[in-house]
This record gives sequence, structure tokens and C-alpha cells, in this order.
Amino acid sequence: MMRTRPLKVALLGCGVVGSEVARIMTTHADDLAARIGAPVELAGVAVRRPSKVREGIDPALITTDATALVKRGDIDVVIEVIGGIEPARGLITAAFEHGASVVSANKALLAEDGATLYAAAEQHGRDLYFEAAVAGAIPLIRPLRESLAGDKVNRVLGIVNGTTNFILDKMDSSGAGYSEALDEATALGYAEADPTADVEGFDAAAKAAILSGIAFHTRVRLDDVYREGLTEVTAADIASAKRMGCTVKLLAICERAADGKSVTARVHPAMIPLSHPLASVREAYNAVFVEAEAAGQLMFYGPGAGGSPTASAVLGDLVAVCRNKLAEATGPGESAYTQLPVSPMGDVVTRYHISLDVADKPGVLAQVATVFAEHGVSIDTVRQQSRLDGGGEASLVVVTHRAPDAALSGTVEALRKLDTVRGVASIMRVEGE
Repeated sequence: MMRTRPLKVALLGCGVVGSEVARIMTTHADDLAARIGAPVELAGVAVRRPSKVREGIDPALITTDATALVKRGDIDVVIEVIGGIEPARGLITAAFEHGASVVSANKALLAEDGATLYAAAEQHGRDLYFEAAVAGAIPLIRPLRESLAGDKVNRVLGIVNGTTNFILDKMDSSGAGYSEALDEATALGYAEADPTADVEGFDAAAKAAILSGIAFHTRVRLDDVYREGLTEVTAADIASAKRMGCTVKLLAICERAADGKSVTARVHPAMIPLSHPLASVREAYNAVFVEAEAAGQLMFYGPGAGGSPTASAVLGDLVAVCRNKLAEATGPGESAYTQLPVSPMGDVVTRYHISLDVADKPGVLAQVATVFAEHGVSIDTVRQQSRLDGGGEASLVVVTHRAPDAALSGTVEALRKLDTVRGVASIMRVEGE
């Protein structure tokens, strides 16, 4: 039977995502009520600029006092889509204290201080759901938290930022340089006016922290994630990847160590074979590849950002939280029972693609090979080509076998000191074998 008293929802933030959440709550009110078992009512909307016209939202619901809204006492669910650390953290904890469960899309806060939010939710017997914080509309958090709860996840490998994937895809398909591809992404609305969070990997790193924490049942913070952006990726890197039968993607990689005693989380550009499922992810789409012990290899794919996709994930969480509220129950909380340490990047075992500018004379290859051997790094392939313009220089491309990243990094630094090495043109990791 349908309960007649509505569940009251407070919305914090009414930008691209928040306005779409409000619109769907209004236009699909009957469907949402049928799925939940009770009607949901938008009881208040906290914004910074109350004078802005917001189509479809009763002006009487608008307030600039978010704190008062979450402390009303009659709010059942708070939807937080304002982002950032503060005041979001204080508002969410206040919501728990005053009887409300929370649905959030705040990846930065969850990556920075998710433990505090989990603890507050548990203390007050409330739900904290955040499907929209990672990969937009793609169902990913719930499968990791619930569907794979009985399995052992060993690796999560993904493209979790649409802006960077669009840029790299354009560089690959058109031969454009980084700046040209970024300009196109900005013109089409895929990149912000200040794209730093995306192109320097901060956005993907926050998502990697969240994913690794859930996948490996341990606490991983943003500071634990190794991060490199894509601003140094060149057209030459893309061309070199093509010659290897690869493409370049900005990847979030979360791994359990082979001995099971630690985990790693990292974000950086990498070459992956064209045969890998992630290689075919184009434009601004996201995809995440999960490797579990019993389930095997799973891939989740779809739009990872935007008002409608993100609002879809928010409303999915809203339905789940409201159902829990009616059942006087709560969903899954933090599962961090393993408390595994996060290993530094130097311990990660990976492969390098290294492009060197070297003197074009006998013995150079032998010198380079000696440096690799001294650092315990095995060479997989070598390609040397003299420069067409002469000048006594050649291009030497080396692809290594798998080795600890610290050994690979040490090898590169030693190569820089060789008199016959005029410069290290590029370094890129190779993943996805």
C-alpha cells in the first residue's frame, strides 16, 4: 500500500545537476512514488543566488540558509550537489544529526574525508549514498558495494573523466596536439574554463580513492593516490602508441598487491593495446574494467558526466534511500575491515615506453642496454631510427618488461646522465596486457 504522507527532500545546490534533479522529481513524481511506496516532496532548495530564475521550482522553496534547511527536523533525505569540502561536510553531518539520510555527488569530499561522513551516518543510523560521485550515470558504486560484496576484487582499471578522454580521443583520431584538442573540448562544453581539475588528474584521482576504498574494503584518501595529468602528452606519443598497436588513455588504476597485503591507487596516462576493451571508449564517455576472483572480468560503460546522467544516478540513490526509510532500515555503510596499507608508486610493477634522443654512432645501444641491466630492468623491444634531417642524432624507443616503478624511474634518471643521450623525449607507462 502507498503511504500518503510524503517523504520530504532538501536539495543543496541547483546548478546543472541540481536543477535536473528538481525537474525529474517534479515531472516523474508519480513514477517515483510508485517505485518508492510513498510520494516524495521537494521541501526546500538551498542556493547561493536566490534572484536567479529557476524554471519549474516554486520560488517559495528557495533559501540561502542551507544550515537551517538541513536542521529543520522534518527532512527525510538531503541531496547534496554543491561540491567542495566546506560547507558540504558540515551540512552533511548536520543532516545526519537532525534525522536525514544523505545522497551526495561530492567526489572531492568523499575522497578527502569519507571516513568522517561514514562515521556520522553510522552514529545516527542514517544512509550515505553516492553513486553519482563516480562515473555519472554508470552503475558502479552499488555493484562494487553490493553485487560483488561476496567476491574478491583484485583490480579496477578505468577511464573516469570524460574531458580527458575526449582530448586524447581527438589527438588520436585527428593528429591534433594537446592544446588544439583542449580548445575543441572547451568549445563543445566538455572542458571547464579552468580545466585544471580534469587535465591534471585531480578529478580522476578523487574517483580512484573512492573506488579503491570500496573495492578493497580499506580506507584510501586522495593523498594516497599517485597522480599525473595529460598536459605533457604529445602528438608524437600518440603516434608512437599507434606504431605499437596501442592508444593512449588517462587511466585510474586500483590494484591489490599479488600477496594481498597492500593496495595501490594511481592516475596517469598510459598506452593500452587496441585489443583491450577500454581502447574503444571514445569521445567523452567513461568505462571501468573490474577484475574479480569469482566473477572474472566485468566492464561498466556509459556517459560519465553531465546534468541528466548525473541526476539519474542521484535519483536512483534517492529511491533506494527512501525505500530504506520506509522499511526503517539502512543500506551498506563503510566496509573498511581490511585496513590494508597503500603502497607508494615506486612499488607498483608496470612497464615503460621510453623515447630517447641519442647520438647516432656505434656503441650507443650497448650503453643504454647496460643502464637498464644495472637497474634490473629487462628490455622487451628496441627501435632505433636516424633523424631525416641528419645532425648526428637518432631516435631510440625502448619498451621494457614489467618492473617496479622505482627501478624504471631510476633507469630513466641514469639514462639522462649518459653523454650519448641528448634528451629523454617522452616516458609513458604501458598497461592493459
